[in-house]
Amino acid sequence: MKKLELKQEVFDLYDNYVHDKIDRREFVEKLSAYAVGGLTIPAILDYLMPRYAERQQVRADDPRLKSEYIEYDSPKGGGKIRGLLSRPVDNKEKLPGIVVVHENRGLNPHIEDVARRAALEGFISLAPDALTPLGGYPGNDDDGRELQRQRDRDEMLEDFIAAFEYLKSHAECTGKVGVVGFCFGGWISNMMAVKVPDLAAAVPFYGGQPAAEEVPGIKAPLLLHFAAFDQRVNAGWPDYAAALQENNKEYSAHLYPDVNHGFHNDTTPRYDKAAAELAWKRTVEFFNAKLR
Repeated sequence: MKKLELKQEVFDLYDNYVHDKIDRREFVEKLSAYAVGGLTIPAILDYLMPRYAERQQVRADDPRLKSEYIEYDSPKGGGKIRGLLSRPVDNKEKLPGIVVVHENRGLNPHIEDVARRAALEGFISLAPDALTPLGGYPGNDDDGRELQRQRDRDEMLEDFIAAFEYLKSHAECTGKVGVVGFCFGGWISNMMAVKVPDLAAAVPFYGGQPAAEEVPGIKAPLLLHFAAFDQRVNAGWPDYAAALQENNKEYSAHLYPDVNHGFHNDTTPRYDKAAAELAWKRTVEFFNAKLR
């Protein structure tokens, strides 16, 4: 697709829309100010939408992997939570585990792709779908966000903690398990570090932060990724950093210049190849250092 030259304000509007700060009607109305010079509102909307099929890096049937959907008990949502479990097909030894946590729209094809990427790095990965009690990811992100708003986020946190327990006790896992998450999943990653004493590592991508009084509970080392243009998430970082330092917690943080929230997601125009590849390289190195 041809790249459109959009003002930063358009990406800021999109961020407000996908994080429920404005509704679709207001989003479209405000976009009209930028529909100039041959650009139309439908063209801008189409450009901003994710392209999952076009940008897939690791196919669902990649012969290097054994990937399957499993279910585990949901402590709060009732019934079961469905997740994608992936690991190298030719592995003969137990592997460290990574829980991969989706954004605020359920387990979409991009996060499944990320989970398979983690497996190709020599981990056993589990990517749960917090929308399972509501029927699962509905096939598009707009409806996924609507469904996820119907669930309590603390209950979803318990479902991801249960994923950690499932993976930790899996016959093919060493018992050392970390978590990586994006946006909502970044908040989940931070909160799992607070709530799970034996979590071995946490990597939040542009995630919301726990309250200062919760930081003493963190035992896991943290690797935190932030986008320079992400004023909404970054506003909480100074207080979080101060609390981490005050409590002598192990962490490293990276602020990627000139990139937007969601820069790691290669299915949308917010993607920044250089920043995404560097952040993923750092993530894999961190997990190799802390989980093996």
